[in-house]
Amino acid sequence: MATKKSALDMEWWQFQKKEQKFLANRVEKKDSFLNKKLAEKVPEKLQGTLDTAFAKAFTLIFEKGTGIIEKTYKKDELQKNFRVNEYADEVWQTRGSLKVFEKKAENAGRLNMLLSGATGIGMGAFGVGIPDIALFVGFLLRSVYEIALDYGFEYESEAERYFILMIIEGAVVYGEELHRIDERINVYIERNEIPEDYDEKQQIARTAAGLSKELLYMKFLQGIPVVGAVGGAYDVVYLKKITEYANLKYKRRFLRKKKNEITIR
Repeated sequence: MATKKSALDMEWWQFQKKEQKFLANRVEKKDSFLNKKLAEKVPEKLQGTLDTAFAKAFTLIFEKGTGIIEKTYKKDELQKNFRVNEYADEVWQTRGSLKVFEKKAENAGRLNMLLSGATGIGMGAFGVGIPDIALFVGFLLRSVYEIALDYGFEYESEAERYFILMIIEGAVVYGEELHRIDERINVYIERNEIPEDYDEKQQIARTAAGLSKELLYMKFLQGIPVVGAVGGAYDVVYLKKITEYANLKYKRRFLRKKKNEITIR
């Protein structure tokens, strides 16, 4: 049976390859034909409207909505499952026992993607775009919260909200900007502390701006009855992008924590 250290080292090596591949595939954004056509029709003020809507959604959920989101999944059961999987990994000390956490986390966002897609399509069919943002952010945070629990982390403190907001911001950018944000996330993972000059309102604004910029054309399309269903369907596409990146960064944090624990021993 492989030792815990050798299994962990192999999993860390494989993870780094996967992370590098993810970053290499996000060098630049390639706008679709649909986006290029819609660019001519989107009102100039829409970007600012979306910025505000996303920022309000994050602020509201962080202040009052986390408890409501927690009622939509079994938090205690997820925490119990993590402890069971953690104990199994301590006993078996194999790559297989380490991969269980990732598999659980990958499943976390699937139901939320289905629900978000159905909601987005339904609202888009009636030409409802901007009001869908609060629901989209709710499904998004629920997915990230579940991923956090699958890896044994909480999500309610200011530091954890910083981590989550940075992940969401990084998931919707490309190239040098993505590398810059990714490095900041990795620094947080290593130090486990937020920057001294951190301002949550400013970070919410940056994350909201990143989302609104990426979703601008689809939310515009979603506001048009019938054809808006196409725009609403893109909720799933972006939810998938964000949960994929969230799984990646939480796994890095999980593996780094395990490596640190071995070093201390």
